[in-house]
Amino acid sequence: MAVSTLSKFTVPLASDQSASNQGMLMPKLKYRFRISFENFGVSTPTTELTKQVATAARPNVQFEDVPIQVYNSMIHLAGRPKWQTMAITLRDDVTGQVSKLVGEQMQKQFDFFEQSSAASGVDYKFTMRVEMLDGGNGANAASVLETWECYGCYVTQANYQTLSYSEQGPQTIDLTIQPDNCIQVPQGSGVGAAIGRTVGTFVTGAGV
Repeated sequence: MAVSTLSKFTVPLASDQSASNQGMLMPKLKYRFRISFENFGVSTPTTELTKQVATAARPNVQFEDVPIQVYNSMIHLAGRPKWQTMAITLRDDVTGQVSKLVGEQMQKQFDFFEQSSAASGVDYKFTMRVEMLDGGNGANAASVLETWECYGCYVTQANYQTLSYSEQGPQTIDLTIQPDNCIQVPQGSGVGAAIGRTVGTFVTGAGV
């Protein structure tokens, strides 16, 4: 197959919208990622969590719907945004480092022995970083294609999963994490970028 024909493997566009010799861009691959945690638990480092991540979710944001009732119809406006919970699955290692860190984070959020709660969110909230990588390793350092920084995170659910004589595979711990805010970095690359706002039209019908 001639190399030039590979440029045809894409959606046809007008000549002023795409280069004539440009095929489809390389997609980010789902299995090339890295998750890191800051201020998670008490012990350091937390790199064992990063190495034992099996599956992870990227951020998911939802805007509340604000309906405006008008004469014969309805208009919808975007209300407050809410970042949805994120699911992380960790392999439970034989040294117990992962379960220890998870347990420490649970204790930061609530002391189960003393039945004592944390005084404020700053006592237990952590930062989680989700990075999409290019596949580099060893002598070829990995390049970061995309980074999500999730702030104000805490664990809403820790599921230590079941044991079974009939199953083969690693034991896992499933975490459900709630962030307060998520930003793509470096700023300017997506969510969190400075976007110009339309002003001066809010008093007209077109303003809605």
